[in-house]
Amino acid sequence: MSYVRSIFRHPALPKNDLGYTVDYYEGSLSTLCAGCGHDSISAAVAQACFELNIEPHKVAKLSGIGCSSKTPAYFLSNSHGFNSVHGRMPSVATGANLANRELIYLGVSGDGDTASIGMGQFVHVVRRNLDMVYIVMNNGCYGLTKGQDSATADNGSKNKTGAGNHFEAIDLAGLAIELRATFVGQSFSGDKEQLTPLIKAAVNHRGFAFLNVISPCVTFNNNAGSTKSYDYVREHQEATATFDFVPIEREIKTQYEEGTTQDLPMHDGTVIRLNKLAKDWNPLDRFSAINAMQTAKSKGEILTGLLYMNPDSTDLHTLLNTTETPLNKLSESELCPGAEILEGINASFR
Repeated sequence: MSYVRSIFRHPALPKNDLGYTVDYYEGSLSTLCAGCGHDSISAAVAQACFELNIEPHKVAKLSGIGCSSKTPAYFLSNSHGFNSVHGRMPSVATGANLANRELIYLGVSGDGDTASIGMGQFVHVVRRNLDMVYIVMNNGCYGLTKGQDSATADNGSKNKTGAGNHFEAIDLAGLAIELRATFVGQSFSGDKEQLTPLIKAAVNHRGFAFLNVISPCVTFNNNAGSTKSYDYVREHQEATATFDFVPIEREIKTQYEEGTTQDLPMHDGTVIRLNKLAKDWNPLDRFSAINAMQTAKSKGEILTGLLYMNPDSTDLHTLLNTTETPLNKLSESELCPGAEILEGINASFR
């Protein structure tokens, strides 16, 4: 079996403003199971970066361990990448981000990598509001170790053997909002029309942007009784809104109808346009978002879309007043200003 991707592409493929076709944003041929939801997420990431006219070499992809953490190899082959230790991707992302703020940081994780061994790391990267996009490919099971229930498997959900899960699930999107993440979205790998603009908005958000994406495991968790299967999610998905990401270059035109359409300006002038579907939900109000999620949960629904956003958030670089120049571009005299400066710093703490 060959894992080499074919280089043939239709000669009439559209190009973005940089002159690239979407295949320039692809990676190696996936070795995941055929039909895996993770591959659909990878395709959505590639499509979002293509539409945003991002130079791939300006992106740093980081991951931990798991099926999901293999996916950075399958998109943006011309970008930077680092596959870290299980559950420790946030630490690596923090160090890289503080060393070079010029890159776009895209972290990819799974429900085990984040909700189990990496939970402590996840909590702290949220509260620090690190400027990055953090995507969890959530399938409710441990695919690399034959399908055991993960910490996000719903209570009562049945795995491939027919056994039911006895424990309450960790709701990562709800937890992120409770921890005051400044951008929280939830989506389904089978809904590219929703997921792609959600990724675009997350990339343009200044601060920590969290996306929890339900991504069915076709081998171990796509059976009847599983709440992470394709059939279940399609039947129980309730969207907060239909929405579009409006780049700064496009003229903003609003077809406004009272109570349904809302434009959310972002710090760089781009706009998220929402055509609201969920009643009594305000994406700029944490409590409104939490109530909407709890209401959906009580009905057995999975609420998807942009759940919450703080457009005026202060990211970690602003909080720490870090240099805008990457550390590898600073001179020795700037990095080591001398004993007199060091003494002054030490004196300020006495």
